[in-house]
Amino acid sequence: MLAPRIVLAPDGPELSRIVLGLWRLGEWQLTPAQRLALVEQAVALGITTMDQADIYGGYTSEALFGEALALAAGLRQRLQIVSKCGIRLVHPNRPSHTIKHYDTGRAHLIASVEQSLNNLGTDYLDLLLIHRPDPLMEADEVAEAFGCLQRAGKVRYFGASNFTPAQFELLASRHALVTNQIELSVLHVPALDDGTLDQAQRLRCAPMIWSALAGGRLFGAADAQGLRVRAVLARIAETHAVTPAVIATAWVLRHPSRPLVLTGSGRIAAITEAVAATQLVLTREEWFAILAASTGGEVA
Repeated sequence: MLAPRIVLAPDGPELSRIVLGLWRLGEWQLTPAQRLALVEQAVALGITTMDQADIYGGYTSEALFGEALALAAGLRQRLQIVSKCGIRLVHPNRPSHTIKHYDTGRAHLIASVEQSLNNLGTDYLDLLLIHRPDPLMEADEVAEAFGCLQRAGKVRYFGASNFTPAQFELLASRHALVTNQIELSVLHVPALDDGTLDQAQRLRCAPMIWSALAGGRLFGAADAQGLRVRAVLARIAETHAVTPAVIATAWVLRHPSRPLVLTGSGRIAAITEAVAATQLVLTREEWFAILAASTGGEVA
């Protein structure tokens, strides 16, 4: 069982449909050798795309991943590395930051990429995303930074994260974008109705989905929505002889915008469940039963 591959957008990169999300890498308390083993196990499952960001782990996650990559010659060439920038956190590792804010200025974007490349021990990023919408974003300036990074061979493709359709449209009018990384799960469905996934399908730019299992809340929420959804997931999971997590992930993957799903776990069992979801196509009735459980009522 291998994760399938998908071309992200016209003239875009080919990535694995399941992406190894590494924002909690530091929390997993793994040695460099254990980190490498996790990546190699993921690759054995067909997961070759790795998701990072400069701020993850308080500006430490990229370097932790880079340490693991350095242990295996040639592994980098088998991977697609995604990273994000544009947020300045207040953190001991960035003592000059006095307030959390966004910065999509040319100098910050270029400096962030240079630091990410140094942390990761690589010459290029396969994909760079603007991490959050910046109300002070000057689209022409961002495009200039993107062009500079692309011409230098330091970033191959660009996208956005958590952008509204209008924000995505603005930046895409200045520089080609290949994806919008957004939140979607059986407990969080605004993207179905706010135009985000409609835009992705219109542009044929597959979205990347974070928190596809609602950050773990799916299996612990005791509110009415959580209870309803878990009951329906359990019923459908029994029908297919899989776990509810597989069904929840398959629900996201079923959308016609062709989403890629980020995992958020360092457990190989959970990662394997995400891959298993790519092999299961829910019926329309099953998909809408889960949606109804999430929203608390049938569609109008």
